[in-house]
Amino acid sequence: MDLVGACRAFVSVSEHGSFTVGASAARMSQSVASRRVAALEERFGEQLFERTSRRAVLTPFGRDLLPAARQLVQAADVLLHEATEAGRRPWRLAVPGTCSTAGLARLVAEARGHGVTLELRAADPARRLELIRSQQVRAALVAVVESDATWSVPLGLACASPPGARRVYLETLRVGRGASGPARRVWIQPEDDVPHIRDPLTRLRDALGLRPAQLAVAPDLATAAAEVLCGDDLLLCSPAQAAELALEWRPIGETALGRGYAVATAADGNPQHVEARLGGAIARCLGAQPVAPRPHPRSNPDSDGPAPIPDSRPGGAE
Repeated sequence: MDLVGACRAFVSVSEHGSFTVGASAARMSQSVASRRVAALEERFGEQLFERTSRRAVLTPFGRDLLPAARQLVQAADVLLHEATEAGRRPWRLAVPGTCSTAGLARLVAEARGHGVTLELRAADPARRLELIRSQQVRAALVAVVESDATWSVPLGLACASPPGARRVYLETLRVGRGASGPARRVWIQPEDDVPHIRDPLTRLRDALGLRPAQLAVAPDLATAAAEVLCGDDLLLCSPAQAAELALEWRPIGETALGRGYAVATAADGNPQHVEARLGGAIARCLGAQPVAPRPHPRSNPDSDGPAPIPDSRPGGAE
């Protein structure tokens, strides 16, 4: 028996003194109201109304039960209201600042299709961790090593003019003794200024004999992109970012790097719940895909670069 529905019919009929009027006020048919009241009477074993041809009059038993029935109906209405309001409250999610406006808009739109109203907070990796720890957001896309990632975004090097090769080798940036002019730099944007991306690049720089200043961390993406557009410098970025900035993107010849992302939730939240409902939309927003084993760049040279073009290393092909 629907106890709340039955009590709603009982209260409405008692307030209006009529099954016809009471049922209409409760937005149900007279037959439904009659069945629900009859079910209550059968459950309690007592009559609630003295039925006449014109009015429904409460019995002494009905008068005794009416206050409790009214309280139950009011409590149910409060619960339904709170549930509706909770569903309308924005669901705060911290996202990388590298996501495009179009990508974020599509993520919000797809979330609405799942009944979720997203409120996005774009921030760098450290700030996203701070937001989730302080519970200013309900979830965050945090930067993790690729082995722990739910989504992975490949990283490479982008420049203003076509490099003439399907990979860019950092060893080609080494400055000879007789060289003149500034050394070419690789710019790291804040999203990639994390140990599992920055440190391997630093070790590679030192192993190849590049100058320390040839690996630089920019304060923001716009500054890094401006340096690249003004000269021969390179930007560490994803293919999607390079396309958005009208830059030429190539994989790194000596190593494979990628951004790894996973969902972290505040308090006792369940990251699998977020992934199940919005995983595909998040992947599209990041320009990512679920993590899968990727071959080393040298094992399949044509798999992750544009059409065959000569190698950029001194000496020619791989």
